Amino acid sequence: MGDCKPGNPEVEVGEDLIVAAKSIARALGSKKNLTHGERKILADLGTKLSSLMTNRSTLNEIKVEDFGDIEDRLNSIQDKVMGWEADQTMIWDSSSNEANEYLNTVEEARQVIESLESLCLSKDDEKYELLNRANDVLQTAMTRLEDEFRYMLVQNRQPCAPEHMSFRSCEEDAVDVNSLMSFGDDSVEDSIQRDSVSRTSEDSIIDLVRPEVIPDLRCIANMMFNCNYERECTQAYTTLRRDALDESLSYLEIQKLSIEDVRKMEWVSLNSKIRRWVWVMKIFVRIYLASEKWLSEQIFEELGPVRLDCFVEASKASILQLLNFAEAMSIGPHQPEKLVRILDMYEVLADVLPDIDDLYFGEAGSSISMECHDVLLRLGESVKATVIEFENAIASNPSTNPVSGGGIHPLTRYVMNYMRTLTDYGQILDLLLKDCDEGDPVSLSPDTSPTKEEENKSTHDSSGRKSPMARQFLSFASSLESNLDEKSKLYRDASLQHVFLMNNIHYMAQKVKGAELRLIFEDDWIRKRNRKFQQHAMSYQRASWSYILSLLKEEGIQNPGSNSISKSLLKERLRSFYLAFEEIYKVQSAWLIPDPQLREDLQISTSLNVIQAYRTFVGRHSNDISDKLIKYSADDMENYLMDLFEGSPKLLQSSSRR
Repeated sequence: MGDCKPGNPEVEVGEDLIVAAKSIARALGSKKNLTHGERKILADLGTKLSSLMTNRSTLNEIKVEDFGDIEDRLNSIQDKVMGWEADQTMIWDSSSNEANEYLNTVEEARQVIESLESLCLSKDDEKYELLNRANDVLQTAMTRLEDEFRYMLVQNRQPCAPEHMSFRSCEEDAVDVNSLMSFGDDSVEDSIQRDSVSRTSEDSIIDLVRPEVIPDLRCIANMMFNCNYERECTQAYTTLRRDALDESLSYLEIQKLSIEDVRKMEWVSLNSKIRRWVWVMKIFVRIYLASEKWLSEQIFEELGPVRLDCFVEASKASILQLLNFAEAMSIGPHQPEKLVRILDMYEVLADVLPDIDDLYFGEAGSSISMECHDVLLRLGESVKATVIEFENAIASNPSTNPVSGGGIHPLTRYVMNYMRTLTDYGQILDLLLKDCDEGDPVSLSPDTSPTKEEENKSTHDSSGRKSPMARQFLSFASSLESNLDEKSKLYRDASLQHVFLMNNIHYMAQKVKGAELRLIFEDDWIRKRNRKFQQHAMSYQRASWSYILSLLKEEGIQNPGSNSISKSLLKERLRSFYLAFEEIYKVQSAWLIPDPQLREDLQISTSLNVIQAYRTFVGRHSNDISDKLIKYSADDMENYLMDLFEGSPKLLQSSSRR
């Protein structure tokens, strides 16, 4: 409006248009029968002509208005505005009447400026100075309104700390891991348990600013926009709310970390930060951001797209801070111990992605929404890369020192416990381990996630093939068995090789018998491993006891050329038997079979073979063997055999004479 000048050709053109419109209207009106189209044209021209004439009349009225009256109005407005400026008290802290009076004064100043601008005053006109004064008064009022707006937003902030929000620091639960071997004990299961991402009580909107001041904030925002001070208003709002969200992340103990910071972090600390991120992501999106958007919608309710623009501008730094951490985790290195945590991050981001899409829509929010989708995709790629690295780590786990006593190898415990934990992520793993050509990862929402029962039933696809996760788990187990075969060769004693393999394969089979893994591996796999560890048990007995049992056979103890028993050869046989038994006892009491039932079964099986043969041999030659030659009774030996595989070396003590 302020660009037109006196003598402007646009004014002359406007008058010519009025004359032309009248002529056309008369021509159309002289016709008796008008077509529908002609009537529409006539109606449109009439409406426009009426509007032009009204504006022209108003302009003439303003032109003749006494500028003295305008100046008096402006002086009154200026006195009021400057009077409030002299008072340091915040206007909205005084009373609602005073706040309304101030807004009315500002509106009057705006109307004066609008009236003066409609006159198209020249800068050379002495009355142009009046317009400058009016703009200065409005500028002062807008600065005051911005200060009041900021003050009300800050003073009426409410803490965002819902009662149900709590997070126990889990650094004490984390295990410091530098290699796969570090996860040896069953206790490691606690350190790799998943974090639940179920949709519970975190879905709620809270008042970030006291509700009673929202109408006042809305009035100030509307006034600043009406006066063309929208940039100052939105900048004040977004700056304050961005700082508030930044403080909220600090309250939630989310630090600003670069990718390099994340890569250098020790696992104990990083593990804790990932778990906190998983917990915070749900709360921040569903409480903080949802509440933040609600606040923006209330204050800028009447200003259309400004509502979304202000929310996006205020919140994008905080949501990007959270996404940057997830991106840093996706970059790598793809260490196996991080797999469960990355799956947690993938799951929670997939879970809140529909919420993020709802919050950040349209042109204003598309960049944030797209970034979330991209980070989810990168986390999925990281999961696949880590799964590959995990299998490589299983297959290449170095074989240097044998496990003492042939017990269960830490690698076996780790892999089986890890797979049991990974079953909780069946749907995600089936999705991500599909052929990459089948498409990008898709979001998982509570409405579409299958129940646990449905997941358990989905270990085969529609064609009867095993699911991607099941095939991967079988590959893990196969790599583990191959590695265990190599590790068994570290034992020089063939008997101990079989004990080692029996222990570890039995452990694998027992773990798979649990509900989580049984549906994946299935009963046929378990039966084959049962047969396999039983074969190793029989091979152990042959390797350990074949020689000692051969000493209890009849061959070779007769006198040469006759069928009579040589007492000297019989005595030597018993002596060799006792020496061999004592050696086995000393060595194999130090061996270890951790599973009590497996240990007892092997002890009983060995006892049945050895003690029966010993009783038969001694009974057959009772007339030829004096009591002095019997070093151990059958009952004593049976008891001694029950000391085997306890993991504690022992020596036989006997008071019998030779």
